[in-house]
Amino acid sequence: MNQLDQRGKIIAEYIWIDGSLTMRAKARTLDAKITDVAQLPEWNFDGSSCYMAPTENSEVIMKPVAFFPDPFRGGDNILVMTETYVWEDTTYKNLVPARTNFRN
Repeated sequence: MNQLDQRGKIIAEYIWIDGSLTMRAKARTLDAKITDVAQLPEWNFDGSSCYMAPTENSEVIMKPVAFFPDPFRGGDNILVMTETYVWEDTTYKNLVPARTNFRN
């Protein structure tokens, strides 16, 4: 599969530490090779399923802080290290570091 033509797209595997101190990841397809961390979009996930947020306020925001070549997929694909943030309350105005956001 590593030899398949990706047609200029890349796979970015976003990585974070969940509420039980387990490493988690999810992948997204991006339109071009990444050359700077500032090119990586923030992303979100439902933190209630991995002990990071209550169900009534479960969105967790991942902010990329570094990326590295993906040794498993090869090519221009990357592994993205992220910091995680949760909403302070249900007004959704202020993000605060998640309790397992040790990089912060």
